[in-house]
Amino acid sequence: MESEAMPRNNGWIKKITPRLIPPSLNDNTADADRLLRGIRSDLKGEAVSADFPLIKRLPSILREYDFNVSAVVYQKDAGWHLMDVFGPAAPDIYGLALDLGSSTLVLRLLDLSTGKTRDEISFDNPQIKIGSDILTRIHYAGQKEGLSELQGMLVDRLNRKIEELAQRHHIETRFITGMSVAGNTTMTHLFLGLDPYYLCREPYIPVVNRLDLLKAGDLGLSINPGAPVLIFPNVGSYFGGDLIAGILASGMTRSEETAFLVDVGTNAEVVIGNQDWLMACAGAAGPALEGGVADMGMMAGPGVIDRVIIDPDTLESSVGTIEGQAAHTVEHPEGPVGICGSGLIDLAAQLFMTGMIDLRGKFVPEKCGDRLMDVDGIRHLMVVGPEDSGTGEALTLSQTDIDGLIRSKAAMYTILTTISNTVGIPFRDIDRFYVAGTFGSYIDPRSAITIGMIPDLPLKTYVSLGNTSLKGAGRALLDARAKEEIFTLRDRITYLELNVNQEFMNLFSAAKFLPHTDRSLFPSVERQAE
Repeated sequence: MESEAMPRNNGWIKKITPRLIPPSLNDNTADADRLLRGIRSDLKGEAVSADFPLIKRLPSILREYDFNVSAVVYQKDAGWHLMDVFGPAAPDIYGLALDLGSSTLVLRLLDLSTGKTRDEISFDNPQIKIGSDILTRIHYAGQKEGLSELQGMLVDRLNRKIEELAQRHHIETRFITGMSVAGNTTMTHLFLGLDPYYLCREPYIPVVNRLDLLKAGDLGLSINPGAPVLIFPNVGSYFGGDLIAGILASGMTRSEETAFLVDVGTNAEVVIGNQDWLMACAGAAGPALEGGVADMGMMAGPGVIDRVIIDPDTLESSVGTIEGQAAHTVEHPEGPVGICGSGLIDLAAQLFMTGMIDLRGKFVPEKCGDRLMDVDGIRHLMVVGPEDSGTGEALTLSQTDIDGLIRSKAAMYTILTTISNTVGIPFRDIDRFYVAGTFGSYIDPRSAITIGMIPDLPLKTYVSLGNTSLKGAGRALLDARAKEEIFTLRDRITYLELNVNQEFMNLFSAAKFLPHTDRSLFPSVERQAE
């Protein structure tokens, strides 16, 4: 399991063991004052506060352990806040970092004493049963009790997974003493029980963009009720805390080099900048690139096709599936069950380079041969036969699937072009191109360039970062400087609104060809075709 390399002397949630002398006739200092004074001594004189409910419990706690106790504190405002008090033999304290995705939630358990990752689990967002898309959930939230239902199903599922993690590692949940949450603006609203009604209506206004630390007990989370919960801030309706976490995880703001950061999920979200400036935008390019448009499309997971190779001479195809399964389906007894976004891009690139589809993305019958068939008047290409499929049915790619992919890839390239033109920096001057998310973990940049989805840059420019939302959430939970940085990052971002950008629509039309109407933009693809 990956571990975070955070400097532990800069943690903002700490367990300390103050040296307390029991009261006597010669020292009648109040219990709370005695404890807070001892904690201040360990914190080099910094201010410490405590809530009244905890103060009420202190007499019994202190005497139960003969004034030999451990205290958990966290940084708040200009000082520290006492979260809870335990006995002297209290174990290490833990924290949770949450990637609050609209489709999938990923929860990471971190040891706050060492900064090490102890475990990580992912699971479906239960709100999918209300609607797979964000807009449906927003409308549902407007119904009577709809918002509380959406929040409740999310918190209930999350609590079950927290309990599962705690039991697996023999941890009492009261020793989980902090949490950080990074998600898009709508998911953050639904998690907190905030009305998302105005997020999707002009002028697209969130309830709040930036929150102070919340308490786990106020959110119904089954960790220590006094644990601080750090909610990543939003820039606006379409730029959420998951992208702030991504910027933090990428390190792009700590370099003079100009870099792109792209995260493809429900939307394609793009940031460009460096240590001196940042510009961001978001657009609807995600569904096909997530594998959500094709008939056989699926989210990335075991048995899902993520790589495709077509022999240029025989036109026979071989596929590879996630989790290292066989490259040839006949060698994999269970067979593939679908295709994810990266596999779809691979497939389209291979079909184009072998001439099985033309520059408009249309099937070329004389190249496709008997694998091309009509289903309800729509052409389909058989990619995996029923005898090799894990479903027992043929996996096919329809003309409609390809058309959807071309629209998505055109939108992606146009988003990148528009923001690049806006800041006046051509693609050739980009030093790093970070690709985040599950999509980024599997994508082959060569294939994405071939279909004209991303710029024709040297392959070394492209860097896959994996789940930057989770990585950023973990970093901010472990490091006080990173925690503060997320709020300064938010204030530095200039947001580019694409919905009213006329240049975007003009560029989009030109990008709906393979790889592009202007073939000079993709010289490496031209060389491959020769």
